[in-house]
Amino acid sequence: MLDKRSPVPIYYQLEELIKSSIEEGKLLPGDSIPSEREYAELYDVSRMTVRQAITNLVHQGYLYRIKGKGTFIQNQKIEQRLQGLTSFSEEMKSRGFSPSTELLQFQIKKADELILHELQLEGPQEIYHLKRLRLADFVPMALETVCLPTLLLPNVTENIARGSLYSYVEDELHLQIDYATQEIEATVANAEESELLKIPKGSPTLTIKRICYLENGVAFESAKTVFRGDRYKFTVDVKRI
Repeated sequence: MLDKRSPVPIYYQLEELIKSSIEEGKLLPGDSIPSEREYAELYDVSRMTVRQAITNLVHQGYLYRIKGKGTFIQNQKIEQRLQGLTSFSEEMKSRGFSPSTELLQFQIKKADELILHELQLEGPQEIYHLKRLRLADFVPMALETVCLPTLLLPNVTENIARGSLYSYVEDELHLQIDYATQEIEATVANAEESELLKIPKGSPTLTIKRICYLENGVAFESAKTVFRGDRYKFTVDVKRI
């Protein structure tokens, strides 16, 4: 219940009350919440107070509004830490999801100048060019474009490309993956991303560009992954230097 004698603002108390109901599973993704009027009458507060609490939860990603229909519980975001280097499959399994991959494109072609530079190759060289839709419990989560050098990683097949490439590199080729450099950028979904990720065009997305290296310092992967902004958030610990 709300404590009107508390120095904590009423809107914040209501915000935390709704948030707790979501986190405890009392309100499930897709459920509608009571209207502003119903909340105002239930807790004897102003509709403006209710509106502020709900708006804050929309901005935080707990709720979403549909014009003319109401406010609903949002699917909770997957929190991915940036300290360690893990594959999509490893990350999803660690969080209790079943990962899968829809292979949209599989090509062997000549690397352009940018890819030659990123993979530290002297041209001309051929690469595998893959486009993959990554899913968790059959829900589209990310769209990934990957380039791999064919000389370093021989015999990559479409079947291998549908699974974990990192597992193939380490378990089948017995190469040790060491580290990656990553760039993270706030982006919006274009027409293709919107269609494949099942989100409205122009929706917020997070794009990570990654170059991944083996323990001997050789680059083996150039990848761009577009994550749904409504399902992902990235966290990192930083230390003052």
